[in-house]
Amino acid sequence: MSLVKNIDFNKGDGLAPVIVQDTKTLEVLMLGYMNEESFIKTENEKKVTFFSRSKNRLWTKGEESGNFLLVDSIAIDCDKDTILIKANPVGPTCHTGSRSCFFTEYNQNFIFELENIITDRFENPTESSYVNKLRNKGLNKIAQKVGEEGVETVIAALAETEKDFINEASDLVFHLLVLLKAKGLSIKDIAKNLESRHQ
Repeated sequence: MSLVKNIDFNKGDGLAPVIVQDTKTLEVLMLGYMNEESFIKTENEKKVTFFSRSKNRLWTKGEESGNFLLVDSIAIDCDKDTILIKANPVGPTCHTGSRSCFFTEYNQNFIFELENIITDRFENPTESSYVNKLRNKGLNKIAQKVGEEGVETVIAALAETEKDFINEASDLVFHLLVLLKAKGLSIKDIAKNLESRHQ
């Protein structure tokens, strides 16, 4: 069933703002606008299609570059005048070649991206992959590595430089992500658990 009836396009003179997020990393990729026609086209074709205010026509993101935004999910805000789309980007989103139209200092959601890389290494193993080598050694070795990195992180925090501490903490997080994957879990499971504890 279409969500178009749930959107009040009249508030924006026929247009509603659309925030597009990367479905895997949750990074905000871009902001655009939709009218009713472009929203229905987006729903039907599963490719994000905006109404271009400068061109005064429908515009499917990637129609010229091939860098489409493939729709994963659509949500409408509580005021029924803003749209959130989670999408899988095909190539960079920005016309400048950047992954996002927002030039943030760094990819603040890189941990999610790293988790996706680890998943890919599990599903498409190559001999040269460190993750694959670690996986082949089994769960006990992966868990052992998390323990080792935990100890090294503590030592660095107490007796080494800030750079050393950051490096060791990064190793710890990386190996914890590998362990989560080996156990069939993800960082989302941890986030949900932490959220439930906070309530």
